[in-house]
Amino acid sequence: MRYRTIGADPATRREVSVLALGAMLFGSVTDEETSFAILDRYVEAGGNFVDTSDNYAFWVDGGQGGQSEELLGRWRRSRGVQDEIVVATKLGARPLAPGTSYTDNREGLSAKVIRESAERSRQRLGVEKLDLLYAHIDDHTVPQRETVEAFGELVAEGTVGLLGVSNQAMWRVERARALAAAAGLPGYEVLQYQHSHLRPRTDIPDDLFPDGSLGHAGPELLGYLRAEPGLTLVAYSPLLKGAYARQDRLPADYDHPGTPSRLAVLREVAKETGASVSQVVLAWQSGGALPIVSLAGASSVAQLEENLAALDLELTEDQRTRLDAAH
Repeated sequence: MRYRTIGADPATRREVSVLALGAMLFGSVTDEETSFAILDRYVEAGGNFVDTSDNYAFWVDGGQGGQSEELLGRWRRSRGVQDEIVVATKLGARPLAPGTSYTDNREGLSAKVIRESAERSRQRLGVEKLDLLYAHIDDHTVPQRETVEAFGELVAEGTVGLLGVSNQAMWRVERARALAAAAGLPGYEVLQYQHSHLRPRTDIPDDLFPDGSLGHAGPELLGYLRAEPGLTLVAYSPLLKGAYARQDRLPADYDHPGTPSRLAVLREVAKETGASVSQVVLAWQSGGALPIVSLAGASSVAQLEENLAALDLELTEDQRTRLDAAH
């Protein structure tokens, strides 16, 4: 296992594995026995970075979420896990009521929600401190200063370690970080966005992002990483929910002229290395120059094993150049 430092402050920074384990469906779609087995194998392999959210997985049963955090809490207690495992969670996108959705009825990022949601997450996870807490989805109804100060208070009180942000426009992220810096408060240090080798169209509107997706790590975000060395990108859905293994699963926003050429190079490198295309994607992403942690879920131990094996794959400079240049 390889590791990367997240956070700049020696008092709060952590060393985390370059492959994070997504626990989105643990305790709901993935049963407890299987979830525990995956977590156990991940830790055995040296993994120490597990990701969840307070709203996972509300869409499974029409509730408000919390199943994933609750399962992780049970696993931690049963295994005697302490702070050697970094557990990241998110708040702000939990539906306000069962049977509703985060697209139009979410809790948001007010000071009251941040404090109360963080406390509920600590209770479900069974921890004194949330190692990494993300603002899950932006909230334009609340002044950013209020959000920034609320997160800063939790860090000052010692109930949160590092702060992160997900699915927000880069200008909003930069504004929040500037507000925090001006006030002498901790700011977002970890960015969680979707990122893979295939590139999506970002101009396709949906219910959540009417101007086009803000959930993808595009050129602006990658340039931001280069300019701000203290930041880390946690790249979710790097394997596009199995689309590299089954092209019929490829999301509609990847159906454009640039996709076939990038797929062709991936297949060439996979053939040269004897690895799967998915393993090439993970090796390319986690072993590059930018500070990226791949965040991949697994529904079985066998699926996790394939992902773990990707960390042993060393791409040559020529292979990496070809993968980067394909368009």
